[in-house]
Parts: sequence; structure tokens; C-alpha cells
Amino acid sequence: MKEELRHLLEFCIENGSEEDLSVMKQLLEGVQNKVKRDQRTFIDGILHMETSFCEDTCEIKIPISPVIHNNLNMVHGGITATVLDTAMGVLANRLVPEGYGAVTNQLNIHYIAPGIGDALRCKAEVIHKGTKTMVISGEAFRSDGKKIAYATGTFFMIKKV
Repeated sequence: MKEELRHLLEFCIENGSEEDLSVMKQLLEGVQNKVKRDQRTFIDGILHMETSFCEDTCEIKIPISPVIHNNLNMVHGGITATVLDTAMGVLANRLVPEGYGAVTNQLNIHYIAPGIGDALRCKAEVIHKGTKTMVISGEAFRSDGKKIAYATGTFFMIKKV
């Protein structure tokens, strides 16, 4: 596996454009962050997620780069959905009772404006916390402060196995 990876990296380094090399660097740094355990998951690492909490809210910020662009050179809607779901899910998991976890049951997103600029910031807050489910809202903003998406999610609280 290591030799195959070396050949693949060598080929990409020798034949890739500057943009290809920049993307490869960002992806490898993301995997490195996961390997060093600076991030919870590979998605966190690859997207270079920075997570912060304030009272009952969670905020995640990621850099906007070609790694997450669609064919129109703006943030792919699936990436926006992933970061919104992550912010809401991380918040839900902070609020469940000991021995429980939260998983997404339903995710509803309204896209409002294109994701352009330097960074994408998603903020989540609890709308309702019941005994078996939570409803959490999320908003995504680009670096100029314009809201690009609004989401709601329902999360099941399940006993960890």
C-alpha cells in the first residue's frame, strides 16, 4: 500500500497544476490532522474544521478553497449540508445524557446565496430538547457575513452500544 501511495503521489506531484498541488496539500494536511488526533474524523480534518462553543450554541468554520468547490467555483451544496449537519450534530451530542449519542433523523436545508469568499461559518442552536429527540437550527454564512443557508435538523438520542 505504501509503495502504491508513493507512486500515486509522485505522479500527481509531477503532473499536477499549481491548483492540483494546493488541493493535494490541503487534503494531506487534513489527513495529517486526523492522524495526529487533532480532529475527531477525517471529514473534520480534510475540511479543516475549527469548532467553538458559546453557551448552548456550536460554531464551525472552514476555509473555502477549490477542494470544496462545485463546477461554478462556489461551495458545493453538499459541503454546506455536511458542515451544517456537523455543527448541529456536535451540539446535540454535547447535550445528550451520559451514555447516549445523537444521530441525524431529518435534515432540511434552504439554500439562499452562493458560498463564495474565504471562509464558511455555520452556527447551530437548540430549538427543542425532548426526552428522545432534539430539534436544532443551523445557519451558514460566508466571510462577508451574508447568510447562504438555513437548516433545521431532528436528532434521535440513542443509547451507545
